[in-house]
Amino acid sequence: MATDTRSRMIEATARLVQTRGLHGVSLSDILSESGAPRGSLYFHFPGGKEALVLEALRAGVTEASDALRECLAAADNPAEGIAEFFRLAARESEESGYAFGCPVAGIVLDRPDMESELATACQQALDEWLEMYRAAFVAAGIGSARAERLALTVLGSFEGAVMLARSKQSPAPVEEIGREVAQWIAAALNASEPGAQ
Repeated sequence: MATDTRSRMIEATARLVQTRGLHGVSLSDILSESGAPRGSLYFHFPGGKEALVLEALRAGVTEASDALRECLAAADNPAEGIAEFFRLAARESEESGYAFGCPVAGIVLDRPDMESELATACQQALDEWLEMYRAAFVAAGIGSARAERLALTVLGSFEGAVMLARSKQSPAPVEEIGREVAQWIAAALNASEPGAQ
């Protein structure tokens, strides 16, 4: 939990946008949630709400990317790493009271101006995650075209699983979809081994 005003505002904004979406969060909500004085907003974020949301988005993306990178690096293969990433998300979802979500989803779904820094940052985050999955699959021996399709499938499955967990107020969708996705990846890895049919 952050103690300085700027960090508290970033954390509060990230939580609120994940829960309510971009347009469902007002500056008053952010100030109330963070306990920050009104004058501190433009002192720390001269660009106003969009600048603050952009900082919160970047912080959330960094945290998600680091978690995914660690899960993939610690595992013997991508199937195990992805299974662990889904398990981690299931725990986060439950512990947050199902407020946990993708750091970009609440912004993308509210359709920011496609020329804005927010839209660009969201696309860059999604591209980064797709590339992390794709690179892990290729490094494990899966062909490039198949690795790209699998990366899209895993990312889409993860986003849907998190939404279902929130809707059902249960970690089960993330856990179950994670197990299924891990089986797909394991099958793709087995099929790519020399001598596999």
